[in-house]
This record gives sequence, structure tokens and C-alpha cells, in this order.
Amino acid sequence: MTPVKVKWAMAEIKAFHLEEVEVKKNEEVLDAVTADMCDDVVSGNASLHRTINWTGAFWVASGVPALVLFSMGAIAATVGKPAWLVWMISIGFGFIQAFTYAEIAGLFPHKTGGASVYGAVAWVRYSKFVAPLSIWCNWVAWSPVLSIGSGLAAGYILTAMFAPDAAINTWQLTLLDLGMLKEGLTLRINATFVIGAALLMLVYFIQNGGILRSAKTTMVLGLAALVPLILIGLVPLVTGDMPVDYFFPLSPLAYDSVGNVIDGLWDLNGWVLMAGGLFIAAWSTYGFETAVCYTREFKDPKKDTFKAIFYSGLLCVAVFTLVPLAFQGHLGLGQMVTPAVTDATGAVTSAAVYNGMLAPDIYSGMGVAKALSDILGTSAFIANLVVVMLVLALLLAIMTTMSGASRTLYQGSADGLLPKFLSKVNEHGAPTSAMWANMGFNFVLLMMSDYMFLLAAANVSYIIFNFLNLNAGWIHRMDRPDWERPYKAPTILIVLGTTLAFVNITVMGLGANIWGAGTLMSGLVMAGAVIPIFMWRHYVVDKGVFPKEMLEDMYLATDDDGKSSKAGVLPYVALAAAVVIVYVTSQLAS
Repeated sequence: MTPVKVKWAMAEIKAFHLEEVEVKKNEEVLDAVTADMCDDVVSGNASLHRTINWTGAFWVASGVPALVLFSMGAIAATVGKPAWLVWMISIGFGFIQAFTYAEIAGLFPHKTGGASVYGAVAWVRYSKFVAPLSIWCNWVAWSPVLSIGSGLAAGYILTAMFAPDAAINTWQLTLLDLGMLKEGLTLRINATFVIGAALLMLVYFIQNGGILRSAKTTMVLGLAALVPLILIGLVPLVTGDMPVDYFFPLSPLAYDSVGNVIDGLWDLNGWVLMAGGLFIAAWSTYGFETAVCYTREFKDPKKDTFKAIFYSGLLCVAVFTLVPLAFQGHLGLGQMVTPAVTDATGAVTSAAVYNGMLAPDIYSGMGVAKALSDILGTSAFIANLVVVMLVLALLLAIMTTMSGASRTLYQGSADGLLPKFLSKVNEHGAPTSAMWANMGFNFVLLMMSDYMFLLAAANVSYIIFNFLNLNAGWIHRMDRPDWERPYKAPTILIVLGTTLAFVNITVMGLGANIWGAGTLMSGLVMAGAVIPIFMWRHYVVDKGVFPKEMLEDMYLATDDDGKSSKAGVLPYVALAAAVVIVYVTSQLAS
């Protein structure tokens, strides 16, 4: 391997007031990519190991289709008959956006952690605070998959093994009332928490063995878990068990004065419901971008990055289209079974009960496994087998997230954006410190009584991440026009991705609060929590100077002093427009 001669004479970068760095000209050094690919450098620095190809990342990301289980019931119970269309539109958006992520990932084959890391490099030249926001928002959005997934898996197990009124299903220790965020929201310890925590620990020990062992395990789980999802999606199409009146007319969900289900109107309230559905679906359907989290661990990142995200995307298109169609075709919208009970003052003491997609256990997600198993047959054996396989699907989603989210924290730490301890790895190359940070955070989230509120609040961060990194596509094009791109997306797809970035924040402003009045504000607070964390790391620990590798990535060699940023004021215009859109649409929806 021939070392690359790098001319070091970088002057002070005015935007960040960095101290001038003087290094002798013509000194032979290893650039970030070359050093990264060198075996002795890798082992010497105990970094992540290059042990997988694109198929390994595909199987690690194969847990994403299982995310349809997280919110399919809630979307159906909230939006009504257009729910199937919500999923089709959302996965279409996600597939278009994936091409931007694939391009920017190819710019940095020596980095791990996904699109948020590659996008952070684009934004750091314009604002030190936007870069960590990109990485943090991606982590905040993805990390709750661990708690929600393990909670749902625990719920499936308890539902299958015990009666609803069994003591194991009813005991609960309430720790904290969070009613100020959403009515009825609490932190509690119950059987769901205990079983969910045990499942999280199981996944951790698998992940602790490094990405290669994780990829092999997820391949086995993927084959076992994806089979029922695909069968569930295909069987109704073959049997024709999909009544037309379960899907049409495409009217938003509405109720009359006594609570009966009726066809709604496409007025403001109807579009707010549709926006709320698209908002929460994005958390699942856009998730296959996690396939580019493993660029730093690909044997050949130039070839593997695009293949990983493209084929992961095709799998998700199939599952996110077929499974919601089958689910809705089997259950139908539903009608009122028991009317609401009110007291003398007119206050509701007992909410109305509905069947079909409007049933309470469908909204919570706990009854989704049984509903899906009924599609394949009514025998107890088939029902239990499907429940077991859907639990495996949820474990697969947890593994996918633990792999991706921990590597996002790892790279954010290595780049000087997040606390230093998060970049520590074990002898297998697994980022164990970041994994434990994930675990601790999710043990707390697992105690929450309403997983849909948690998912919606976390999704605010995901939409922020999505906006920043789709815009990073054109920023990189302008600021790094001559950098090698193993995959270069057609310009029209970069334009469409940027357009969808603004569509997504519009949907967030309109629809976030249908999942709870405090959803949007809670999500914004969660996103903003990174600012003091970054300030401590950058200004106190690192004395205002980024690590050497990050400086290399920020450096734009378009003129002699490295000060050129061709995007100019456009990134600031995009940020200002986003703030205005979110404010106006949220006010309109309220």
C-alpha cells in the first residue's frame, strides 16, 4: 500500500476560529481512508472491523420490515380506510430518499453511523450546532425501537400465554405520573417491563460479539421472521379475501354525535389525520437507511454501500405495501360495539369500545399479532407459531436498531460531537460503551405506559434528521463537487429528495399532535437536549478544536486557504424555511 502524499498547510478556518495548524509540506501521511483500510492501523487503534459485505448489512437491516408491527394498528385506528394508502405513499417517499443517502455515504467510506454522520459533515461548515443535532436526532429517533420492540414482544408473549385478567397481566407498580404530557401516561414496572428487559439483555449479548456475529444471527432471525410477514401479505391476495368496502371510499375516519363510525370529509381535520398517519409511518418506512450505518465495516465500501441500501429498500417496499393491505382486508374498519358511558355532568367515565381496526388492542399494538395470525388460519398451533415468529421479527428489529444506533453514537463521539466515552470498543470491534448508553436509556423508556406517544415524540427527531440529511445531498454536491462518488444519484433524485425533506416537516407540523397534545413540543425538547452535551464536549473537553479526522473531512480544498463554501447562504435559508413551515402548520392544525 502506497501512502498518500498530503500537503499540510491549512490556514485558520474563519468560521470556527480554529488555531492555525502548521505541518511541513510534502510530509508523507496516511489520509483518513487509507489509514482506515490498513489492518495494522485498525488493530492498533481498536476501531470497528471490516468484516462484512453488502449482504451482511442487508440482513442486519432486515429487521426494518418488522417495524410495520409498531404502528400499523395505531395508524389504521386513527386514519381509517386510507391507512393502506398512507403506507404505500410513505414507502414510496422512503425509497426516493434512499438514493441521496447512498450518495453521501459513499463520500466517507471510513465513517460509520449512517446518513446522519455523513450529513453532519455537510452542515458543520455552516453551524457547529447543526452537525451534532443531525447525529443526535437520528439516535433519539432510532433508539426507542429497543424499548418499544421489546415491550411489544413481551406483550405478544403475555397475551399468548395468559388470560387478560391473569395476575401476571394486571399487577403494576406506578413510579411517576406523566399526565402533563398526555392523559394517562405513566412510568411503571409490570410484567411487560420485566420480560422486555430480559429480551434487551439477550440482544445485547449477541451484539457484544461484533458486527459479523450480529449479521449471522440476523440472517437466521431474518429468514424465520420475514417468512410470516411475507405470507401474511400474500395469502389474502391469492384467496381474494379483501372486500372492496374495507378500502373504499377513501374517506378519513370520523364519528357522529353518539360515536358511530362514519365517512369523514377531506376538510382541514381530514388532512390533519392523513398528515398524522404519514408522519408516524415515516418512522418505520424510512428506516432502511440504516443499511448505510455499516459503511465503516464493509470490506469494499465503494461497492457495498449502494447495494445494501437498494436491496434493503426493495424488501421494505414489498412488506410495507402487502402487510398493511392484508391487515386491513382481514379486519375492516370496525364499528362501535359498546357506546361510551357518561356521568351526570356529561363527562365520559368509560370510553366507547369498537371492533375491527378500531379495537383498543389494535391501537396499542398488543392485538396485532393475533389479528395477523388469523389471516393464516384459526388453529391454535398456527396462531402460536405465528406469534413466536412475530416475536422473532421484533427481536430482529431490536438487533437492527442496537447495531445502527450504537454506531451512530460511536461515530458522533469519534468526530468530537458527542461524549468521548461513546467511542470505546471491545476486542471484537463492537462499540460497547455506546451500546450500554442505548440500553440504559431504553430501560427507562420501557417503563412508559403508552408506546405510541413515545414513538411519535421520537419521530419528531427523526423528521429533523431526515430534513438535515436530505439537504446535505445538495450541500455536498456544491461544496465537494470533485470528490469521488462511488455512486452518484441522478440529479432529479437529489431534487426530489430535497423536496420531500420539506414535505416531511410540513406533515410533522400538521400531524404530530394527533398522537397527543404535547407530542411536537416534547419531540423538539428531546432534539434540543444535544446542545449542552455538545457544548461540554467541544468547548470544555476539546477546547474548541475538532479531532484531526473531522478537520480533514470538513476541509474543502477549493482554494489555497480552504475557506470556500460554495453553498453560501442557502443552508441558512433552508433552515429558516423549515422553522417557518413547522410553526405555521402546527398553528394551522391547532
